[in-house]
Amino acid sequence: MGQTDLSVRVECYAGYQGEETPRRFFLGRRPVEVLEVVDRWLAPDYRYFKIRSGDGSIYILRHDVASGRWELTLFDSGKREETRLSST
Repeated sequence: MGQTDLSVRVECYAGYQGEETPRRFFLGRRPVEVLEVVDRWLAPDYRYFKIRSGDGSIYILRHDVASGRWELTLFDSGKREETRLSST
């Protein structure tokens, strides 16, 4: 079975400390506006961002620091109680 490419295009802004933070990303041609960065954490080779979009969905984006590539690692629409992620 082939691997699914979950790469996304991410638009960021650099805050006063120079750290890039996602503000909008694109799944194919569909833009997703970032309403809130709920959480962020570091791993040895990646930076992760847990994001709430304007429609209330939760996404986790992973940024490969070395290559600059972004990937979508998780999506939760919040519509099914049994799969809903905590938004905090």
